[in-house]
Amino acid sequence: MRELGVLHDSFTFPIVNQAVLLHQDRFSCGKTIHCLAIRMGFGLDVYFCNTMLDVYVKCGEIGFGAQLFDQMCVRDLVSWTTMISGFVREGNVCGAFGLFNGLRMEFEPNYVCLMVMFQVCCRCVNGGRQLHGYVVKCGLLMSQSVLNSVLKMYSDSGCIDDAEVLFGECERRDVVSWNIMISFYSLRQDVMKLADCVRVMQGKAVLSIESLTLLVSSFSDGGNIFHGKQVHCLGIKSGQYDSILKTSLLDFYAKCEDLDSSEKLFSEIPFTNLVTLNAMMSAFIRNGYFREAIELFQKMLSFGWKPAAESLTNVILAYSHMGSLRLGKSVHAYCFKNFLEDKTARLETSIMNMYIRCGSIFSARICFDRMPSRDLVAWTSMIEGFGTHGMGYAAIQIFHSLIKEGVEPNSVTFLAILSACSHSGLLRDGCKVFYSMKSKFGIEPNLSHYTCIVDLLGRFGMLKEALAIILKFVDFADSRIWGALLSASRIHENQLHAEFAAGMLFKLEPENAGYHTLLSNVQASLEGWSEVEEIRDYVQDSNLVKQPGWSCIEAKGLINGFVSGDRSHPQVAEIYETLCSLSRKLQDLI
Repeated sequence: MRELGVLHDSFTFPIVNQAVLLHQDRFSCGKTIHCLAIRMGFGLDVYFCNTMLDVYVKCGEIGFGAQLFDQMCVRDLVSWTTMISGFVREGNVCGAFGLFNGLRMEFEPNYVCLMVMFQVCCRCVNGGRQLHGYVVKCGLLMSQSVLNSVLKMYSDSGCIDDAEVLFGECERRDVVSWNIMISFYSLRQDVMKLADCVRVMQGKAVLSIESLTLLVSSFSDGGNIFHGKQVHCLGIKSGQYDSILKTSLLDFYAKCEDLDSSEKLFSEIPFTNLVTLNAMMSAFIRNGYFREAIELFQKMLSFGWKPAAESLTNVILAYSHMGSLRLGKSVHAYCFKNFLEDKTARLETSIMNMYIRCGSIFSARICFDRMPSRDLVAWTSMIEGFGTHGMGYAAIQIFHSLIKEGVEPNSVTFLAILSACSHSGLLRDGCKVFYSMKSKFGIEPNLSHYTCIVDLLGRFGMLKEALAIILKFVDFADSRIWGALLSASRIHENQLHAEFAAGMLFKLEPENAGYHTLLSNVQASLEGWSEVEEIRDYVQDSNLVKQPGWSCIEAKGLINGFVSGDRSHPQVAEIYETLCSLSRKLQDLI
């Protein structure tokens, strides 16, 4: 345009600024446009300055925006609102309210400005309440958009009473209002309030796909299949039943362990939706049907589709659970070849976890070291991997590196490092980490952390100390922590602690045959044969069945699964012959 000598007008640069926001280096490009506009005499144009403000604000350069705002000779309501939105983006509550008060000296705020202000009020509830009072006083609450903004402010701030009072007083509730309350109750996992929303919305006919999808997602988190089915029926009756809702329902039924319903919904959706395919793969994996997930992935490839990062993450997860290192490596090679620039943190962490699960811990460490950026999930997975493989010192080194990198550990990270210390018998290190949780990082230990400490103390025969921790610090001890004490009592042949732990376990899980077997082994080690006979008679008379152990092994590209005592394999004779030979060789080495 400039090369042709066409003159610019007051609309040219504002239009160019819209394109600037799409540019990769939008800040540098924006500054260039700003300089050019000033040279051509548009530096004082309000319309241009407003669009330039918008560029600086959306680039996160609030300083440049403030400088331009201060230099403007004429400022309109858009100028003030744009600048306020910049402070809102930065989370600067004082700056936003300061500008808002300045705006009121020149203009009456409109509904757009108020909607922007209510976004920052989530960080300052008292300021939000004052702004709410101002809106009521000025009669601006009549605007549905402003009303919804106030409602969202209270819900995002966790002010349940204020949100419910305002919602109850609303004579006009649109779909957005209902969705705000559904999201609010969903975060609080208030199933009864969500069920009330379903009932009232059904009567008022204000349902939308977004509302139904939100409800399904809320009920799936709690595994509430009854209310989820109600939403399913509601979607069909209201005609709001598209592939988006079907995919949400598919995921819901999978989380509720109703895979048949998931597969039925999947068959109703055209085989052209990659999101649905990924949801079905996740459903198979979540319910332990790993082969079916892989078959679905292969079917997707046969249609000529290029798998997305989520699809590859799912198939890697399936191979991880199956222990198939060779096939997992092939997917890793595909990712390296085709997704070198687009690999997500979740995909990279899944690859690393695949190597950990398949026993190739050093390959996992290489993947970890090559990650361009590591989130907390990656750090925690690597710590857990070393712990699983009995490499406690390596896990501790990773934990210290995490702290040096400035990454804040969470309760899951501490659970991983405590478990690693327990498996490797690192008593001093484990206790040091445990006490640092609250004193240094402000994280309150939960039942899982106490279970690790009990297990760690138990491995060193410190059964009195382990029992003291349970009785003193744990309010609601479950079978895991008592099971850890019972296992330690068996190892150290402590009948008193074993019987006490077993008694607690029998109250919690009377039908678990494994705990009876464990107590029987303790009595057998102490030659209490009458007690052993009594326990075994009880197990037999009560028809208690111990779940058999199982394992799998990859050989020549095939996954072979084995159950304890299983003789159904076609090569069972050769397998047991080889197993006996290996056992003899191990005994000779001992």
